[in-house]
Amino acid sequence: MATHLAAKTVQGKPGTSFHLKVELDPRWGAAPYFISLWVDGEADLGDLDAFLRDIWLECCGHMSSFRDTKHESRGGMFDFFHAQELMEQGKIKKYEQLMETSKGELPMSRKIKDTLKTDQKLEYQYDFGSTNQLLVTVMDHYKIKADKPIVLLSRNEPLAMLCASCGKTAAETLCSVCYGYEDEGIFCKKCAKKHTKTCEDFADYAEMAIVNSPRMGVCAYEGGSIDMQRDGIANPKTAT
Repeated sequence: MATHLAAKTVQGKPGTSFHLKVELDPRWGAAPYFISLWVDGEADLGDLDAFLRDIWLECCGHMSSFRDTKHESRGGMFDFFHAQELMEQGKIKKYEQLMETSKGELPMSRKIKDTLKTDQKLEYQYDFGSTNQLLVTVMDHYKIKADKPIVLLSRNEPLAMLCASCGKTAAETLCSVCYGYEDEGIFCKKCAKKHTKTCEDFADYAEMAIVNSPRMGVCAYEGGSIDMQRDGIANPKTAT
């Protein structure tokens, strides 16, 4: 991808763009989900937020935030007064930005070109209750415009997961009550019917789709609205 993007600089329109890798923050666990993006510098963090919601996260309109991993909070009031100084200096202009800066958050209105640089890392959180925390890494930047505000370059294929009950057939559904680490609580169609008889919650509300997202099984997440052909289950023939 880096070679491909570098080649585009020969004929690309002058501007600024960034190659980003987004994955589950390793401090919050390990999962083989990733996406690579080519983002135009004129886009803002709100555009990136919307894209991440649409491809991986959106379920109930939860709040979200970006935060520079190098930000060190020294306490709420200290950060608030520091942000207030920035406001007085004209570096931030709106009350919302004041509150965001006081918590170390980056304003969603800030343009990508004014925020990112090569090797920078951002923390991204979606839903401050059942939280998904992602890590956004700036792989490189280019002096050309991206083809679109945000271009999806690559994404992991749907994971091949076997039914936790029979261990023979690809899983097609999960129980949000029983689902956890080591692929527990995921079932093929046949075993899902058996699970209904032993788990009242499964039949009532806990049956959920298996999707290609780190938010699988969380809250009311049903899947994304971008790149939907890769958002289902793996081909049963490839499950191992």
